[in-house]
Amino acid sequence: MNARRRSDARTETIIKTTLDLAREVGYAKLSIEAVAARAGVGKDTIYRRWSSKALLFLDAVLTSSSPSLEHRDTGDIMADLHEVMVQAVDLLARPPWGPLYRDLIGEAQHNPEVAAALNERFIQPQTADTLARLRTAQEQGRLAPDFDLDLAFEILSGPLYYRLLITQQPMTPAYLDRVLHAVFVGMEPRPRP
Repeated sequence: MNARRRSDARTETIIKTTLDLAREVGYAKLSIEAVAARAGVGKDTIYRRWSSKALLFLDAVLTSSSPSLEHRDTGDIMADLHEVMVQAVDLLARPPWGPLYRDLIGEAQHNPEVAAALNERFIQPQTADTLARLRTAQEQGRLAPDFDLDLAFEILSGPLYYRLLITQQPMTPAYLDRVLHAVFVGMEPRPRP
């Protein structure tokens, strides 16, 4: 049992060290050697747990504490989506998580293993939660019964990632209100002729 505790403590130290170094020097300058030196472990200790710097970084970012982005069901779909979108924007707009997440997305663009792990561990759970909330609203008659919910999710996510990764313009609550209003005009149920 003591060996297991030491191993867990060592893993935690490596994760924390990776995050600290990534904040200081950025992902591009992060190295296994620097993490090992600062964490007081050998490079082999790190490579036994993670096969690459990219996977170590991914694990460090995704295991760092971040607020829950789960949707509540208050009966008001726009308010529920707005609440989570504001939380996500707040998380992505500021250090430490925002810059680390942007670096992680950048790495995922040319590293299929990181892309698959990011998708499995972060993107898919967020997508499933949002789709479940949209599906509930649709079943309650608050959204058009024939509206494509997968497309709705993509339309809601697109502007956030566009501003986060391309224009780097601020994502304010007012901007989120505009996005939601534009999308919900198309998703609202229409009277039958």
